Amino acid sequence: MTVKQLRAFLAVASALSFTQACERLHLSQPALSLAIKGLEESLGGRLLTRSTRSVRLTPEGESLVPLAKRLLAEWDNTEELMHQRFTLQMGRLGVAAMPSFAGNLLPPALMAFRQRYPRINVTVHDVINEQVIEMVRNGQVELGIAFEPEAVGSLTFTPLFSDRFVAVVPPHSLLAGHASLRWEMLLTHDFIALQRPSMVRRLLEQQLEAEGMALPGAFESHQLATVGRMVASGLGVSAVPSLCRGQMEELGARCLTLEAPVIQRDVGILTHGELSTAALALKEVIVETQGPASGNLTGR
Repeated sequence: MTVKQLRAFLAVASALSFTQACERLHLSQPALSLAIKGLEESLGGRLLTRSTRSVRLTPEGESLVPLAKRLLAEWDNTEELMHQRFTLQMGRLGVAAMPSFAGNLLPPALMAFRQRYPRINVTVHDVINEQVIEMVRNGQVELGIAFEPEAVGSLTFTPLFSDRFVAVVPPHSLLAGHASLRWEMLLTHDFIALQRPSMVRRLLEQQLEAEGMALPGAFESHQLATVGRMVASGLGVSAVPSLCRGQMEELGARCLTLEAPVIQRDVGILTHGELSTAALALKEVIVETQGPASGNLTGR
């Protein structure tokens, strides 16, 4: 049973005339007769009784009419829905982004995407870096924006830029008067670190260890926002990606350039497998619209 055969049958059933059905479908009479015959052979019996003067539906033909209408309506709806998805007239997709990107660079990208594709709905998952990687790997979202994983595995990483770490110090401390800081000076103060297994924490520990320095831990927190508040209140100092600079300063802390060593990490888009048309479009917009959030971001 084919869609063509069902359309032919409904045209004849509606008009009860092969001639009128041929005109409606723009088919020759032999082609229409062949379609009806094929449908009857497929289903196992006669659907129409035809004489020289009239065409009538058999009881089986009568029962097929509403079923065929429903099948063709669903077929047409499916075809239209898929066409709309492929042409980005409708759809839904999910993206996961670490908070520093979600709160700074993602909104302009989403605004540009919305202007181009107003009927595509986007769900944003504002989660820590490690969760972004897991959500992409598990197929919970199609796109993730995070620091480059230590082991990419089956994921694909498209770099956007390199993000350099900056010092975060209390606004009224002596350190706040410096234009920049060396790590050895920063680490003489109480350090507020992210809790393990934070990738940011591991990166700082590895880079500092390579330089013969250790990362002290006077205080720990799970969220960067809490780190910023603790520094602003004078509990200690910290170091965060440049993407967080605006957030830290809004919380009342002061951010300074960090040197010796310069620690930076690529930020990019994580994907897993083939992307939908909508996800490809959003990825393209993110690549187009991303840009350095501050002078401490190194473009790539």
